[in-house]
Amino acid sequence: MNGFLPLGKMRLKILQAGDEMLRAKARELSPAEILAEETERLIEHMKNTMRDAPGVGLAAPQVGVPVQLVVVEDREEYHKKLTPAQLAERERRPVPFHVLINPRIVARDQSTAEFFEGCLSLVGYVAIVPRSASITVEFSNERAEPVRLEARGWYARILQHEMDHLSGVLYTDRMHSRTLSTIENMERFWKDFKAHEVRTRLA
Repeated sequence: MNGFLPLGKMRLKILQAGDEMLRAKARELSPAEILAEETERLIEHMKNTMRDAPGVGLAAPQVGVPVQLVVVEDREEYHKKLTPAQLAERERRPVPFHVLINPRIVARDQSTAEFFEGCLSLVGYVAIVPRSASITVEFSNERAEPVRLEARGWYARILQHEMDHLSGVLYTDRMHSRTLSTIENMERFWKDFKAHEVRTRLA
């Protein structure tokens, strides 16, 4: 772990692109480490940091801790900028807070979906990123219990994005590079277009 983490509510610093930590492979946590008080504190601080950002996911390497731990939460309030049609197209639904430790994808749909995607470690930018439409993930929860789940749509996208961080991969490694945009310009020019229409216009 990355030293002592204090008790109480705390917002951690989110590392930004260019920091070496974001390109390193995170190590697995042992069952004893998962159950340690320090890991419990890390989870709580990561939850607070993710919510304050706000974001829908955060990986431990993004806050300078090189371990395979991810927190995820997609609140309904985050969906307000999207129309019902956009939510349906993204298959986006609220996801309650949960923790994934030592996660791995054990199966994935061969079909892909493409949407604009952002990252708390690349503040202010988005790009169109292809992701598997659905995945099956195995991991341990914060009680060191084995979990297997199937995710599709936006939830599957969040999990793939956060698990990439554990391997030192950023969405910029997977994006259609010509679609990289500031959030302001995406909302100004592209928010009402489908991904393939954006790519055609920018080709």
